[in-house]
Amino acid sequence: MKNLPPDFDLDGFINAVLAEDLGPVGDVTSAAVIPADARFTGVMAAREPMAVAGLPLAEAFFRALDPDVVVERCVTDGDRVAAGTVLLRLSGNARALLTAERSALNTVQHLSGIATLAAAYVDAMGDTGAILLDTRKTIPGLRLLEKYATRMGGAHNHRMGLWDAAMIKDNHVAVAGGVAPAVERAVAAGMARIIVEVDRLDQIEPAIGAGATHLLLDNMSAPKLAEAVAIVAGRVPTEASGGVTLDTIGAIAATGVTYVSVGRLTQSAPAVDIGLDFSAA
Repeated sequence: MKNLPPDFDLDGFINAVLAEDLGPVGDVTSAAVIPADARFTGVMAAREPMAVAGLPLAEAFFRALDPDVVVERCVTDGDRVAAGTVLLRLSGNARALLTAERSALNTVQHLSGIATLAAAYVDAMGDTGAILLDTRKTIPGLRLLEKYATRMGGAHNHRMGLWDAAMIKDNHVAVAGGVAPAVERAVAAGMARIIVEVDRLDQIEPAIGAGATHLLLDNMSAPKLAEAVAIVAGRVPTEASGGVTLDTIGAIAATGVTYVSVGRLTQSAPAVDIGLDFSAA
């Protein structure tokens, strides 16, 4: 799906970001230097190969300050493009375009950076059939957008938050007194999705026996993952997680796991280089 999440507050996000940049008196540079009726055309272009994410947001920033701006999107979110590719063209009020420039660029550079890293991980998995998942390791307040960006790179979303699945991790197990008691309590609470983190092979049977619907195999080597997959024998989906890198994900995905989750997709993705060059109309 290449549309922004339906529950994302686009107007609220655009207004908050612009308010942060404009402060109490607005863009003093553009107001002082640019005539009020000046018009500019501009081109936003990729300066390196990338997977694109965030163009609808860029357009929204420009349109918020100039409702009459003419914007042509030359590519679509999710496209992989070469360096030099024009992403969008725009023409409108010069003050408005210059004022919105940084907010638009920051957003597209960040989201496209996430999409680009996700695409690299997808490529490194090859034709193993495993599915790449993101995590909840997102910048607070930007989760919906960052998880949108991982999808634009070819990943799938894991939990969106604490509300849409039970995920029993090591600290839950420690407090609950073991894997089986923790899972049994989640079952008793009526949880439909119960993801259980296991870091030892001997935890697999107790977790499945108690009602786990998904096993997260944490920080296991590729040989141990293959052994775990054999024990599970398709009874529930399996997910490899922990310390996965571009160098290791191919071997991990080849063990037969259903999913591989990678926190660094959103936690560590560098922004890509995108330029917005203006010229007099």
